[in-house]
Formats: sequence, structure tokens, C-alpha cells
Amino acid sequence: HVTFHHRDDLNAVQKEFMNVKGTSVLIYDQTCAAEKRRRRKRGKYPDPDQRIVINELVCEGCGDCGVQSNCVAIVPVETEYGRKRAIDQSSCNKDFSCLKGFCPSFVTVHGARRHEPSTGIDFTLPAITPPELMDGFAMLITGVGGTGVVTIGAILAMAAHLEGKGAGVIDMAGLAQKGGPVTSHVRIAPTPSSIKAIRIAAGGADTVLACDMVVAGSARSLAAIRPNRTRVFVNTHETYPGEFTRDPDMRLPKERLLAAISGRAGAAHTRAIEATETATALLGDAIATNMFMLGLAWQSGAIPVTAAAIERAIELNGVDVDMNKAAFAWGRRAAVEPDKVAAAARRRSGREEAAPETVDALVERRARFLAAYQDEAYARRYSAAVNRIREAEQRIAPGSDALARAVAVNLFRLMAIKDEYEVARLYADGSFETQLRREFASWGKLEFHLAPPILARLDPATGRPAKARYGSWMRRGFRVLSAMRRLRGTVLDPFRHSADRKLERRLLADYEETLSLIAIHLRADNHLAAAALAEYPEKIRGYGPIKAESAAKATALATEREGAFLAGAPRLAEAAE
Repeated sequence: HVTFHHRDDLNAVQKEFMNVKGTSVLIYDQTCAAEKRRRRKRGKYPDPDQRIVINELVCEGCGDCGVQSNCVAIVPVETEYGRKRAIDQSSCNKDFSCLKGFCPSFVTVHGARRHEPSTGIDFTLPAITPPELMDGFAMLITGVGGTGVVTIGAILAMAAHLEGKGAGVIDMAGLAQKGGPVTSHVRIAPTPSSIKAIRIAAGGADTVLACDMVVAGSARSLAAIRPNRTRVFVNTHETYPGEFTRDPDMRLPKERLLAAISGRAGAAHTRAIEATETATALLGDAIATNMFMLGLAWQSGAIPVTAAAIERAIELNGVDVDMNKAAFAWGRRAAVEPDKVAAAARRRSGREEAAPETVDALVERRARFLAAYQDEAYARRYSAAVNRIREAEQRIAPGSDALARAVAVNLFRLMAIKDEYEVARLYADGSFETQLRREFASWGKLEFHLAPPILARLDPATGRPAKARYGSWMRRGFRVLSAMRRLRGTVLDPFRHSADRKLERRLLADYEETLSLIAIHLRADNHLAAAALAEYPEKIRGYGPIKAESAAKATALATEREGAFLAGAPRLAEAAE
């Protein structure tokens, strides 16, 4: 009476057991994904020669991939067209369950080779003398599981041992879950007998290496800081916790966390830097981040062991020696030449630093996008609608652009919908290849995961159209379909009468009607309420059933905000909230 099933059948098997009287036994047998990753690094577990990449332009930021996989390697990425998703290749466990997300933006890349790390050091670092070790030194390292926090503590302890000093480390990792909070308490003293206790008490830290600012901003970590004495080095990168997989709109209180850390330590004793993106760009792997942070702290004179001892400890550790030594050196350089390090990282990443945009620039770029999306007339329709609102706004609030900016972003969202033609165009226009070149030095074949209308069958378990795999030949199909985009909305459009296209046309018509309402009733006392009303389409995301569900919620939100807008000043405070 024993049967074997794939994990995809788990829900169906549980439902079957509901109808069986008596005791049933279900054994779920699978190696922990984090353990698979550890074994792969040691060459003791098969490592599929493939990676998953999300096409940023095709992604709608709905978060269904996170819901399906519950994976912390799916991270938010802020783009000029809104918040999207990306796969953190440094932490991906190659479980591939994210492919179940109902979205055509996922691509399997076979034979991908990442860029070689910049391990060659072609710069000279100024020599410094580490601080004198008096009675003892206490250091708190904060981070998240799977990023090498424990390794940094071990490296420092070994470096102290090599210099004949005493050292002790206590790692507090909590649950063995990748992405969970981790703290390491490190003590260094002239002799081992000088260390009476390792755990750092309140106000007892000489240095805090905040590799993750969320953990560093916790009450326990802040308590270890002695105001105007403890030196704190903060990685400002936003590493999202597991809750992000269920809340696509989750935002970290970055400024509040930094203010809490700086307020506790003192501004003069706090050094903040975006270390994760910098280290990843320079060294090809986010795992280099914490060693980069160690180099920053060392060159700043906050660690009482020599650089030679740290580098020797890295060698003795025997894991990614060249990369870790280079990360330490780049961190040291960031302490004295931060602008040059940031510039080098930007060159290697291929991404330019985003600058604040005027409304004119924002509208112009989106108009160009819409011209390529459909035609010049379509782009002019967009520009004219935004300009009508801008003129109305300037009449009642000269110099303000809050409403115009909200309209420019959200009208574009509803006009540049990701239908079959647009998805094809975004795969055929070369933008995806540019994204791949930023991520990889080379790759082999591509595999696309799509649920084409008409062809896709319904999944009996989910009720959604089932996705299928399509090989690299699909790029030719994308080019053909992209060239047919002029048929969009005409009688020759085979997709015109689908439920998705009907919904999208209705959503655009409703929003244009809302903009007319705003232009007529806009006053100084409901200006902010108008901007809030104009932003409701940002809640409309995803494809197929996911978009339909989000559209229903957005429509209800629009009704609520429209009432606040028409009510004017008496409801202004409530609308702004």
C-alpha cells in the first residue's frame, strides 16, 4: 500500500488522505535546499548547469513567484519602470520552484558562466597601524544566514591566534534557515586567559560590523553600542526577510534603521556604505560582501590585528582564497577612496547610477517607449493626457508636480500592458540580451516558460493555464509576433476578444475617465487626494488570473479614493493617510 509521488502532488495526496478512514502516514523526503547548496560548493552534490533569470521588463512585480516558491533568493529590484523581481544568483539553491509563478518573464539559461571576479589588485593601499590591544577588544558582527557572518568571526579568531593573542567567538544563528538573523560575538585579548566572557554585554562593543542593517538595528544589537565610543560600519543594502515572499509591497524602514544606529553610536562614529552591490559587481558574488566590510573596518583602524594575519587566516580557511583576499583589499580601498570603488563597481555592473528625474524627462522616455510599443499616435495620446493634468495642477498648485508624476507613471502602466505582442517585443528587441550580458560572461541555450493563449491547457490543480517549456527557437517566434503588433486591437487581432485584453481595455478606459474627473474637480484643497487617486493603478500587476484579482482590489481602492477626492478638504487628511 505504499506509493511514491512527486512533491507537486503533495496537495492532491493530502486531499486523498482526507477521505481514508484510520491512520495514514505521509513521508516527505527531500534534502534541505540550503544543504544542497553547501554540498554543491564542495563538489558532493550534482549541480545543474542552468540558472533562472527574470526578464526585468517583462516582470510585473506581482510576487507570485515568491508565493509559489517561498524562496528568499527572489529579491526586489527597483527599476525606472517600477519595482520588479530578480534572482540573486549568489544565493539561488536551484530548486526552480519559482518557475511555477504565472508569468512569462522566467527564462532558464543553460551553460551560463558568470563574470570572472576582479581578484587582481592594481592599486596601492596606504599602510596603517592597527589600534593597540590594551585589556581586550570586543566586536559584534551582524548579518543574515548563508552570507558568511560566522566565517568572518572565525577568520578574526584565527588571525588573533596567529599573532599569539587570545580569541573567542560565540555565534548566535538561531534556526538554521538561510536568510535568518545571525550575530557573532568576537573577543580578542593579549592572552587567552584574559578573556573571562565572550558574549558582549550592553555598551561593551568596541566595533560593530553591521553586515545587515536590519539585524544591527534590533534592540539587542543596538544595546551593545556605547554612544560616542563604539565604531559602527553599516552595509546599507536592503536584504529582505522571508515575509517579502508573501508581501510584494513590503518596504524596509531603511532611513529609520540608519537613524537608530547612527543616533545610538553618534554620527562621527558611524560609516555607511552600499557594500552588497559593490562587492557583487567587483567580485561576481554577494558572498564577498562581509569580507569587503571587514576590509573597510580594518583600514579605518577599528580592528586590532594586522592585515597580514587576516590574509593568512583566509589562506588557512582554504575557501575562495583569491576572491576573499581581493574582497578584503577592495573593502580597504573603499575606506580611503570610496568614489573610485563605487565607479569601478558601476563599470563592471553595466548599470549607471540613477539620478532624480524631472517630469519632462519621465514623460519623454515613456512616450518613446510607447511609440515602439505601438506607434507615434499612441505616444502622443499618452503625452497629451499627462499634459492636460499638468496644466490643471499648475493652475491650483504652481511649482508642484506630485499629481503629474503620479499620472505619468500610472497611465503608462495601463497603456504599456504586457500582451502577447509586447512580451514578444521585449524578448526580441535586444534588451534581454543586454540584461544577460550584465549577469553572465557567456551562456548556451535559452528556455522560455510560457502559457500561450489557445495552446495552453488548464492545470486541473490550480485552474490556471499550465506553463510549458519552449526552446531557443522561440526567439524567432518572438520576432514574428513582435512585428505583428500593429494588429493590436484591430479586427485582425486574434487576441482581441480574450478575457485579459477586455479587462485591460476596460482598466485603461476607467483610468482615463478618472483623469477627466480629476481635471474638472481639482482644487487646492483636494490636490493631495487627487495624487493619491491617480496612483491606484500601481496595485494592478501580474498576468491572467493574478492581474484580474489585483485589478478588482485596485478598482475598490479607486472608488474609496475617488470619494475622498470629491469630498475635498474635510477628507484630505484621511486621503493622504
